[in-house]
Amino acid sequence: MKMKELLLFLSCVLCVSAYGLHGDVHINGCSDFDAEDMYGLDGEEVAYADFNNHMEVYILPPFAEPMIYPGAYKQAVTELKVCRHNLKALSAVMKDYPSNNHAPSAVMIYTRDEVEFGEENTLICHVTGFYPAPVNVSWTKNGQKVTEGSSTNVPYPNKNGPFTQISRLQFTAQLGDIYSCTVQHLALTEPLTKIYSPIGDPGLRTAGVALLHRLWAC
Repeated sequence: MKMKELLLFLSCVLCVSAYGLHGDVHINGCSDFDAEDMYGLDGEEVAYADFNNHMEVYILPPFAEPMIYPGAYKQAVTELKVCRHNLKALSAVMKDYPSNNHAPSAVMIYTRDEVEFGEENTLICHVTGFYPAPVNVSWTKNGQKVTEGSSTNVPYPNKNGPFTQISRLQFTAQLGDIYSCTVQHLALTEPLTKIYSPIGDPGLRTAGVALLHRLWAC
């Protein structure tokens, strides 16, 4: 198997109150042509490095208190250099390493915020339970492929071993539009596609979410 991508991660558990523990994770990954650096809390993405725009981006809903990682982007650039150095070395060593592949156990599509027709929002395609990383996620609107406004984070490991990966698409909800996210993975015999379409009366400014699951036995 040709080694195409290296994922390095650091995970620690922080005690933030007298009543419970929270898991704080920092993951950075790279390939020959791409890279990502992500911070997460309790299984949710909090921030990531945008290497195209040279900045740290914080993924927080409008009502959340700001959570800032000082110097995060500068650190991400430094770690990217280390990652690519290690990738070059490991690619030669692990080119014939046997694989143990698991297809995604669940794919979900939903919106980040409550939907209001004519208002900007974010569609989220949540893929979990796969190994090895990554998956490839693509989006369509009314049957046409879209790339503008889409982003996919670095895969991060679940507690039981497999990975989770999240892709996002910025969109404006309009009645009758149909969106899809399609997931490809080397353990799948064919791509997985999930559908989302806003429904309801625009006067009531409501929407529905098509949420489907597909499970595979390990």
